[in-house]
Amino acid sequence: MPSGLRERKKQEARQRISDVATTLFIEHGFDNVTVAEVAEAAGFSKVTVFNYFPRKEDMFLDLQSEAEELLVGAIRGRPPGQPVAEAVRALMHRLLVEKHPLSGALPHIAPFGRVVADSPALCSRAREQRDELATTVATLVTEETGDPAGATLIGGLLLTTVSTAVTTPIRRLVAGHAAAAVVADQPGVIDHAFDLLVNGIGDVGAR
Repeated sequence: MPSGLRERKKQEARQRISDVATTLFIEHGFDNVTVAEVAEAAGFSKVTVFNYFPRKEDMFLDLQSEAEELLVGAIRGRPPGQPVAEAVRALMHRLLVEKHPLSGALPHIAPFGRVVADSPALCSRAREQRDELATTVATLVTEETGDPAGATLIGGLLLTTVSTAVTTPIRRLVAGHAAAAVVADQPGVIDHAFDLLVNGIGDVGAR
């Protein structure tokens, strides 16, 4: 089998497993569905499922590789003179316009948010993924600045900002806010989060 076709088959199998798992988790709850049940419903062996997803949580939180690619592309591909934070801010606005799942502002994403909120294992894995992305950003910034300590701080602050921008609309949708209002408000949510990152909190909260 040609390598291109083989890779496409692998991607199709991975996507099917994730799609089936997502449906089952939303219907029954993450902790109430076993990997064996996902494998049977998807038409694969349990071993095959683990070959694609060594961790059960990653069948649901399956966009980590794409998130990393997007972040790396935005940072490395930014125009000369553009700060890292502004490059990622622009990426977040682009994902929103493109109605990408990683924007968090999709009308049908509320069931996904509920499943994550109800599962300590998924919440823990989501935090791990955020930290992994922060490490990726820190590595890129270190390459440019030669300051690993500063780059680690930048990576952590930047991913906290991204996480806030993504989870805010999901939480609002889960709480029952009108989808149209959530989507309409999201550009302001993104800019407020990144403005605080870029400008600092200043005297916010001072009495």
